[in-house]
Amino acid sequence: MGATMDARDMPAIALVPETRIGFWFLGTRTWTQRVIGVALKDLVRLIPQRAPSYPVVLDAGCGQGKSFRPLIEHFAPQRVIGVDADERALERARREARLESTPIELHLRDAAALGLADASVDLVFCHQTFHHLLRQQAALQEFYRVLKPGGLLLFAESTRAYIHSWIIRLLFRHPIHLQRSAEEYMAMLREQGFAFGPGNVSMPYLW
Repeated sequence: MGATMDARDMPAIALVPETRIGFWFLGTRTWTQRVIGVALKDLVRLIPQRAPSYPVVLDAGCGQGKSFRPLIEHFAPQRVIGVDADERALERARREARLESTPIELHLRDAAALGLADASVDLVFCHQTFHHLLRQQAALQEFYRVLKPGGLLLFAESTRAYIHSWIIRLLFRHPIHLQRSAEEYMAMLREQGFAFGPGNVSMPYLW
């Protein structure tokens, strides 16, 4: 297992810091099992002609690394790359990376400037990350750039109605003016060049 964090010579990071309760919640078993686990189960069933292995998996917005184990279990990668803009979260992610035999690289970067080679990734996992980003269009361009031809983007998001609810605004921090509906997110993805149909989309919740 290898884990690295490149703090020097990186582009500026645009970050809306999480609240204390938000940071705590993202490290809990509830988050791991009831959010990441459920989302991956839903996403996996939407993949047409799923391959037995996706050699390089990018976890865009890996947070505290709670998705590493389920990503390895579902996609059998030879290497996982975790990128996050929060140095505190990456410190926790390093601990998770040490528990795995699959090599895991960690990078302190903005999703809008990944610093990875063109066409170097087989699968991008972007789970509950996009609604935190300030440079959303640039992040999508980066995902598209680093994916190999035929590569997969697994994109799971909460939409504007949920993020704007009073309880979420009280407990968590997000760039409120950048929140989007499901239809707006899908339009962004298609405009960037990602191709998907109704069979690749799941909306399990009203929001």
